This record gives sequence, structure tokens and C-alpha cells, in this order.
Amino acid sequence: MDEDTVMSDVEGDEEIQQDGPGEETEVQVCSLTQETITEGLSLLCRTGNGLGHTFVKLDLKHKELNDITAISSFIHLRFLDVSNNRLTDLSPLASLTQLLWLKVDSNAVACFKGQPFTQLTYLQWLNMALNKLTELDGLVGPALESLNLTGNSIQKLKGLQSTCFSNLVTLELRGNHLDTTDGINLPNLRRLYLAQNVIKRLEGLERLERLTSLHLRDNQLDSLDGLSPNMKCLQYLNVRGNAIFDEGGLKSLRLVSKSLRALILSENPLVETTDYRMSVLILLPNLERIDKDPVTSEERSEAWERIKERKEEEISEP
Repeated sequence: MDEDTVMSDVEGDEEIQQDGPGEETEVQVCSLTQETITEGLSLLCRTGNGLGHTFVKLDLKHKELNDITAISSFIHLRFLDVSNNRLTDLSPLASLTQLLWLKVDSNAVACFKGQPFTQLTYLQWLNMALNKLTELDGLVGPALESLNLTGNSIQKLKGLQSTCFSNLVTLELRGNHLDTTDGINLPNLRRLYLAQNVIKRLEGLERLERLTSLHLRDNQLDSLDGLSPNMKCLQYLNVRGNAIFDEGGLKSLRLVSKSLRALILSENPLVETTDYRMSVLILLPNLERIDKDPVTSEERSEAWERIKERKEEEISEP
């Protein structure tokens, strides 16, 4: 299970690839059977009351399932993998109130309304990547710590409020249809993955006071306006493959200069036309890495010299 629990690589840069079920003209019912369940059970543990033992992990991936009604009686399950099936309806999971970990990626779930997430109050890890989701209405997760919604068709972020997701620290929204960062009201969030969208504007980031990593690779940003001084914990920012043309688009980096330690800017137009590393260091003299290369002591010294010269020029001006 360890390999499945990794939400992203360190850069959050991997390509989104759809490997779920394709379109079919005729959908045949493929129901879950007791035999299939028995084959997939593992991890013997004590029951919640401590009076007996039961299997708490169930692996049902790649079974062509579109009906999992038979699972509803397995109320002690804590870890469930139903990825790479043909599921649209997760309502049979409503009785599985002990679930901690749920993998539903590469299915055909189109909405959260009518799904059983209000009953899954202990769920800490949820992967709904590569489904057919267009919105988040109906999703709640008071215990959720990691949520993966990569590779859906989500256009707007409504419903991501701290009252519904107070424990969420990792949020994956890569490969959707977002054009803004607005709508994420999650002050406890630490890691946010938004690569491969169509984001043109940074908005609402002032609410992300504890965010440490922000991944925005392969979007349509021409400036970093929208970064906020409230983002006092931001250490890593990836804006590789955007449309930042000149140094003016970097000015808002000053607002996160005290905390930021790594900045990825490659594949932006300004990288080809300017001495961008020095421009960045003048804005962020405490930076430790730009793109893949660490900041050298010589670069840092030169940046401090230029900062000093600029201050002297400002003082000498009438």
C-alpha cells in the first residue's frame, strides 16, 4: 500500500495520463461477488470493540466493476481500493463508516452529490483522480488529510471551505479546467498541486496562511500578482511552463521573500531573454535554489551588492 499513498512526486510535475475505462456503446452490468471479495481481503486486525478479528483491507482494482452492492455488509473495512473499474455510484460504501483510506481513481464518477461521504467521517485519504467530476458540491471530509482530484473536468472551486475540510493538508487538482486559484479557503493546507490547468490569475491565496508548497506548472500566468504576504510559510513555488515575459511579472515575489527557498521558473519566456537568476535573487536574496541549480555564494554576493547599490541610489536621489 505504500506506493499508493504517495500523492505526487516532489515537484508535482508528472504528466496526467488517462488510463481508466474507455467509452462503450453498451454497458454490461458487472457486479461484485462474494468470491471476488474473499480473494481481495487482507490485513487481519482487531475489530473496533476489541472482541474479535476481521480483515480490514480490500483490493478490488481492475475488476471491470460497475456495481459494488455486495460490499455494504463489510462494515469493518478501513482500506479499500476500487480503482480502475467502471463505477458511477459509490452509495454501497455508506455503511463502511470505519474507512480511513479510499482509492477510487480511474472510474466514471460524475458528481459528489448523492455519494456517501457524509457518512465516512473517519476517512483520511481519498483519491478520486481520473473520474468525470465537474464540481465539488456534495463533498465533505472533516478528517480528510489528503485529497486527490487530478485529471477530472473541474472548472471552479466551490465548497473547499475550512468548515468542511479542517484537517486537509494536501490537495491535488492537476489536469483540470481551472482558470483561477480562487475558492480555496483552507488555512491549514500545506501542499497545493495545480499544474496543467488553464490558470490565468492568482486569487484568494491570502487564505492559505500555512501553505509550504505551491505547484503551478504548465498554466497561463503572465505574472505572479496575487501572491500574498499572508503566505508566511511558502517555501517552494513552481511556475515552470507559464507565460511570464519580463521581470515585472516577478515583482510580487517580494511578498514571500522571507520564507521562499526554491523557485522553478524554467520554460517561461523571460528565462530566454534576461539574466533572470540575478533578477530573482535581487527580489529574493534568501533563495537557496532557482530551477534545478542551487544559488552559489558568488551569485548571492553579487545580488547583495546590487541591492546595496540600489538603496544608495535611492538615498542619493533628490
